[in-house]
Amino acid sequence: MAILSVNAGSSTLKFSLHPLQDGVVQPSLLSGSIEGLEPGGAPRLDWTFAARRQSRSLPATDGDRFAQALRCLRELLAGDPAIPAIEAIAHRVVHGGVDFCASVRVTEDVLARLTLLNSLAPLHQPQNLQGIRAFQKAFPALPQVACFDTAFHATLAEVDYRFALPPWLAQQGVRRYGFHGLSYQYVMGVLQQRSTLAGGRVLMAHLGNGASLCAALEGRSCATTMGFSTLDGLMMGSRCGALDAGVLLYLLEQGWDHDRLQTLLYKQSGLLGVSGISADMRSLRADGSVAAQQAIDMFTHRIVRESGALVACLGGLDVLSFSGGIGEHDAVLRAQVCERLAWLGVALDPALNLQATGDQVLAIHRPESRVQLWVIPTDEGLVAAREAASLLG
Repeated sequence: MAILSVNAGSSTLKFSLHPLQDGVVQPSLLSGSIEGLEPGGAPRLDWTFAARRQSRSLPATDGDRFAQALRCLRELLAGDPAIPAIEAIAHRVVHGGVDFCASVRVTEDVLARLTLLNSLAPLHQPQNLQGIRAFQKAFPALPQVACFDTAFHATLAEVDYRFALPPWLAQQGVRRYGFHGLSYQYVMGVLQQRSTLAGGRVLMAHLGNGASLCAALEGRSCATTMGFSTLDGLMMGSRCGALDAGVLLYLLEQGWDHDRLQTLLYKQSGLLGVSGISADMRSLRADGSVAAQQAIDMFTHRIVRESGALVACLGGLDVLSFSGGIGEHDAVLRAQVCERLAWLGVALDPALNLQATGDQVLAIHRPESRVQLWVIPTDEGLVAAREAASLLG
């Protein structure tokens, strides 16, 4: 038997199949994605099975592309006797709000309560829930489990999650939540296996199109850069990160409405907004223009600045890890961040740093470094599968 982990977006569906061996969830046997599901897109199924990468174009119809994609996925999973039968489906859901601090089996009541959180993560939550409903129709006999990116941060103290706002707003759920929790849960698990210092003062950097930092003590989140929504904290691919609320008041005075503000903050800011070129760090590195370099410099600066704040909350630093698409693959960024954190006792090994390409867990610090440095390819799908297996027994 196996558990299928899925992450549904507006135009992409990512999936991984995790076998159960003696009740223990294993790394993915098969993984892939279906892209081009947006109107006008060119749907394509890409997957890796038995160390072989394969691809297949899907018909571009005017009907329900998500449902059509799931039919193709079902055919793929049933097309080889070496692929184990699915026992449950684990869904990554960005926002669990106050109510959901642990993974939960999906019911209509659960979906209704999660729908109320759509405005807190408009780029992710509606798509996550749409994915759950589509899988319910495609696999009606299987239990569906929602696994939340906010759950890892349920250990935040009130002094950290409260905003300096009146209590009646806090009672409505206006507070810091934190995100990327499935990734941080995986990274912390790896550190606890690999590092003798993982129970100490740990700073985890999840750096990708969405980016955040998490400070952990004794393996538990105690501070993080993302807050009420996925907009806060670090500069990101197309999101602004931390922003003076006065800017929004100013734009409202200029006649901006909700939808225009939302588009600006989520889709037109960050690396894309500053550079005017791309939200992709690889494209900016290759571009070499002044605007591209300015965006990279700002991205790096925000990481260093926020790292200092979280290290102050920790009272020092024992371990620093890098994950996410940028954190795992961009050696230049890691080197620049570590150089500017050298005052903490961070000593990067340049040769090891260049060897870290996102395909293996690797320590990249020099022997004399007072802070351990790790590159850890994250695996949110494995965490979600483990959560589903634990919940369903």
